[in-house]
Amino acid sequence: MGAAQAGPTRYPLTVQNCGAPVTFTKAPEKIVSIGQGMTEILFSLGLADKMVGTGVWVGPVLKPFEEANKRIKRLADNDPSFESVVGQEPDLVAAEFEWHVGTSGSVGKRDQFGELGINTYVSPADCVAKNNTTGGDGVRKELFTMDLIYRQISELAQIFDIEERGAALIAELKAREAKAVASIGTAGNSGLPIVFWFSSEELAGDAFIAGKNSAPAYILKTLGAKNVVDTEEEWPLVGWETIINADPAIIVIAEMDRRRYAADSAAAKIDFLENDSVTSQMDAVKNKRFVLMDAQSMNPTIRTIDGIEQLARGIIASGLAK
Repeated sequence: MGAAQAGPTRYPLTVQNCGAPVTFTKAPEKIVSIGQGMTEILFSLGLADKMVGTGVWVGPVLKPFEEANKRIKRLADNDPSFESVVGQEPDLVAAEFEWHVGTSGSVGKRDQFGELGINTYVSPADCVAKNNTTGGDGVRKELFTMDLIYRQISELAQIFDIEERGAALIAELKAREAKAVASIGTAGNSGLPIVFWFSSEELAGDAFIAGKNSAPAYILKTLGAKNVVDTEEEWPLVGWETIINADPAIIVIAEMDRRRYAADSAAAKIDFLENDSVTSQMDAVKNKRFVLMDAQSMNPTIRTIDGIEQLARGIIASGLAK
């Protein structure tokens, strides 16, 4: 049985997930969610009461879920241990990224969980047309689209037998995207060069910039703008000389609570851009054409729609919308 059936879920249900069949004999009752994007989708589907643990956080949870999130055990801000996850006795571990739960998962391998009778589900956005065996953030062979997030929502809704909730959430997200696109009018923005800067290991060193098939690339295509990077790596390290030569009209800067790298702070990023003798000469920097964007909106999540809305407002505010 596939994941495209209509009506109430009939169990056993088998879902093909990231190359592995996962069979559910009933709706899961205890979930550990690894990855903020996955957690927020589960919240959006009204599944907070089934969640017994979370891990891997970049920033604050979406405001509507603040109270629910306080009641759920946070196993770790970053990667939780395998022992801490199985200690919650979940019947489902849902992960946003294969590097956490996958063939060489940092939290655990899928067969490790399977041996304990625990099902695993990984976001299709992290494995469809994407190779995660290369290290780093992986290589995406095709442009990410929100269809992968909608597939995730649909599959989770079917797994939990809440398909009406899933359909309503997808309809809401699609309506928001259409409204953002209409607000800017994309016809005249084709080719407007924009760069997305997530972070850097060293502030003045090479920067983690969104690749050509990433979620930010989808945001740009949706709004008729152009990515200045042409590589299939999800978040390649790019030298500032290359970025300067591309002459971006707008620099989108990730905001996050995480402090793993020197440039995680948005304020530190802007300070570098404005005070470095070379980057300060960029037109976007001279004119302060910065768009601050929540880091989670740069990942393939429901917040990608927030990213479209934020960048649309930023383009309008910059005076570059046509």
